[in-house]
Amino acid sequence: MVSVSSRDYKHVAQRILSIMQEQRSRNRNTTQGQCVDHLAEESTFYIYRTDTNAVLARGVQGFDAAKEKANQLRKSQGLKWDMVKFKVERAQKPFGVSSDGKLFTNANGQQGRMDYARNYNPSKGKRFSGYYDQQGNYHDLD
Repeated sequence: MVSVSSRDYKHVAQRILSIMQEQRSRNRNTTQGQCVDHLAEESTFYIYRTDTNAVLARGVQGFDAAKEKANQLRKSQGLKWDMVKFKVERAQKPFGVSSDGKLFTNANGQQGRMDYARNYNPSKGKRFSGYYDQQGNYHDLD
């Protein structure tokens, strides 16, 4: 009969754990790398001075192009490395009442139909207004 000790199992368990950790790190690196590379090349950046917050350039497409442009601006203006930085431009979502007065868009981008009161309110100089969101809740805008 063959005797099996606990240290034989420890070796097998350690090997399995090391394989699993290696696989997890490989998956993490590939998914994050692809996602970051994709976002960095698809995004537009703006370049600004850190001491005055003055925007030096907008609409630079791609991370590498933004890095090169920031370096070029830094050299041309004689600035230090930490005085010029760049960030991803955020999309501006329009919110508020539409120009025709029929739709309202909140800060999250959700739209609802505007409702106006039947009666005129002289103290406000207009009619009461509000909108219903997608869950059916009423929001008074006055």
